Formats: sequence, C-alpha cells, structure tokens
Amino acid sequence: MTDSELAKDGTIALLWGLREGPTRGPKPLLSLERIARTAVQVADAEGIGAVSMQRVAQELDFTKMSLYRYVAGKDELVAAMIDVAVGAPPDPATMAGSDTGWRARIEAWVRLLAETWEAHPWLPWATMGDRVMGPNEVGWTEAAQAILRDSGLLPAERTGLARLLGGHIRTTLSTATAGTQPWASTQQAAILREYGDRFPALMELADGDGDLLAGADREFGLRIILDGVEKLLAERTAS
Repeated sequence: MTDSELAKDGTIALLWGLREGPTRGPKPLLSLERIARTAVQVADAEGIGAVSMQRVAQELDFTKMSLYRYVAGKDELVAAMIDVAVGAPPDPATMAGSDTGWRARIEAWVRLLAETWEAHPWLPWATMGDRVMGPNEVGWTEAAQAILRDSGLLPAERTGLARLLGGHIRTTLSTATAGTQPWASTQQAAILREYGDRFPALMELADGDGDLLAGADREFGLRIILDGVEKLLAERTAS
C-alpha cells in the first residue's frame, strides 16, 4: 500500500468515526470537532493558508503535540474542517416545500450550497482534487441525487447534472473574487479603461449596471441549465 493510500485510510477512519480518540486518563478537554471548528474560524477570517497545526493549537491554548492525538497532520485537519463547515445536509424531501417538483428542490439545493460556500470562501477550492469525503459532504451529494431521481434523467445523467451544478456554483463564486476578472480591482479596471479600444466587449460589462457582476449570473446560468434539462425530458416524452 502506498503512502497516499495509507493517508486516505487514515482520513476515512477519522471522518467516519472508525478511529478512537484518547481513552486513557480524565475526559479530554479537546475533541476533533473543537479542533476542526477552531480551524474553520481561522480559515474564514484569514484564508486556508493561515491554518496550520501550530496556529490552531495556539488558538486553543494547547500544544501542537496535543492536536496530533486527534489528527495526523494538516491534510486530515482540512478534511475534518470541510465536513464541519459544510454542515448537516438538507432533507431533499422538504426542500422548497414537500409538494414541489424536482426542479424547485434542486434550485433550493444549489442556493443552499452556494450560501454555505459563501460563508466559508475557502471551501470551493479545498473541496477540489482527489480526496476523502466525510459524511456531511457525502450527504449533500446524496441529497442532490435523491432530488434528481424524480426528474426522469438516467443515473449517469443525474451524476453529470449534479457535477455541472456544483461546477457552476464554483465558477460563479470565483467571479466575485478579486483578481479573477479584469474589473475586479481598481488598478486592473484602470488598465482596462486605458486600453478600452482593444477590449470593447469587456468595457461594456465593466461600465454596465453591475447586475451580472453582483451574482445574478448564477441564477441566469442555473435557469439556462435546467431549462435545457426540461427541454431534453420533454423531447423524450414526445418521441
């Protein structure tokens, strides 16, 4: 077994309750959840780059070695942070009202996930790549799939749509981050205007009313995506 596989096994044991915490001596003052929540607070305030075992230990007023009784290192710490930050998954049966169709419920799922990621701006990027997911994060994925089961899409299509929606949220969040668009900072906007004759289409956006840049792009994209899905389903029913 490779070091990577061993690390994943350790993270699985951590997130899914398969690893026991310290059992000897008096009741411990620390816990995995307390450590993870403290790390989340640091990341929310200063970014994920500010999180380290030493920093979290200082925030908790414990030694760094005390943390190693619960997490093996920063990779496991970040994994625990993600599952704490995403929180308990929503109930797909009651989202947007129990009597609503699949579209209203998946729209509610998208908005709730976006709100969660907006509350923890480091989450969209920490959740990328090959890694182990905890029960809360898996529960969010399960909720999306449970909603889309009622759509009439095939299983592979439901998976593809859920991934597309997650990617759409991530992309629209990135456009609100300074530096990701030519008009995002004062300096960059000034440069854009200086060379506006070379970039007339961007100038039109930068000088517009700002609705697109303020987040309406997420709702617009969501509507286009789901309109397309409903059109596909209608064509299948008609054929």
